[in-house]
Amino acid sequence: MPQAKIGVIGGSGLYRMEGMTDIEEVNVSTPFGSPSDLITIGKVSGVEMAFLPRHGRGHRLNPTEVPSRANIWALKSLGVEWVISVSAVGSLREDIAPRDLVIPDQLFDRTKSRVNSFFEGGLVVHCPFAEPFCPTLSDLLYTSASQLGDVNVHKGGTYVCMEGPLFSTKAESNIYRKLGMDIIGMTALPEAKLAREAELCYATIACATDYDCWHESEESVTVELVMGNLGANIASAQRILRDVAHKIPSDRAQLDCACAQTLSTAITTDRSAIPIEVKQKYSLLIGKYLDQNA
Repeated sequence: MPQAKIGVIGGSGLYRMEGMTDIEEVNVSTPFGSPSDLITIGKVSGVEMAFLPRHGRGHRLNPTEVPSRANIWALKSLGVEWVISVSAVGSLREDIAPRDLVIPDQLFDRTKSRVNSFFEGGLVVHCPFAEPFCPTLSDLLYTSASQLGDVNVHKGGTYVCMEGPLFSTKAESNIYRKLGMDIIGMTALPEAKLAREAELCYATIACATDYDCWHESEESVTVELVMGNLGANIASAQRILRDVAHKIPSDRAQLDCACAQTLSTAITTDRSAIPIEVKQKYSLLIGKYLDQNA
């Protein structure tokens, strides 16, 4: 099966990678079912990438239905080490205008119906998550975005992830603003948590499409408004992806990045108490930390 170290998860409006060559589509099976769609592996600006549309081609899956465990597992099994998420978001700040881009550095979880961990059935793992986005990858994305010249990009900010699929009420939107949130979306979680458990470097290009519903002089968010602004955002995101492909290091061992060793101190269960079948199930994630014969 083909391999790639860089994976891209495309959100609303991003269902394929422009300019990808040497394309091969793969159907990956996982212990958590099928991913959102076939994964496309090819070259972008000469660099191997794996692309997965988060909502499936044709936008068939709502945010709660996205099989995030299968998606992250499938990318990991293909050799992916770096995951770039592209997501549509609403702005909770006046200075983040529609069609601006944000590279967030924090998350606030308001989801309630999603499984947010791989580990279960006799294996307990507590990963650090104080910095939910990989700083190294976020910096690389910001550098590439800043070089576009014709796009306003913001470095840092808190992404509040709501359940959806309905948009916010005005009361919710205003409360999030008072709490200091910067952007709001529906898909960064549990995706970011699962990427951390899979020891992947994960970061997001957040594409602002609207002012949610808090802004008194702007119309409240609608699908038409979102999709109208999303086209320009996706074109910018595609340009960033083509540029950043050459900036991502080929060897994470040379970096001062903790993402690749997250599980080294996170496995809480006594090794001897982990059932053999559980060790086998999770060998992709924890095999290097366990004595398989114990």
